[in-house]
Amino acid sequence: MNGFKITDEKKEYSVTRTLRIKKELLNRLEEVAYKHDISTNKLIIKCIEYVLDNLEEDTEK
Repeated sequence: MNGFKITDEKKEYSVTRTLRIKKELLNRLEEVAYKHDISTNKLIIKCIEYVLDNLEEDTEK
């Protein structure tokens, strides 16, 4: 994925949600977060924002 940058941004109002995630995926996220000295939560938010901002719409539907 080109263009994905992990940066520290201002805190915004947030809500709490519970989700289920595969342990292997969580382990990978935790490793990346540790290497970049950010929280796993912040990394997950960045990943979601990146995907949503770069999502290609299916024009056939």
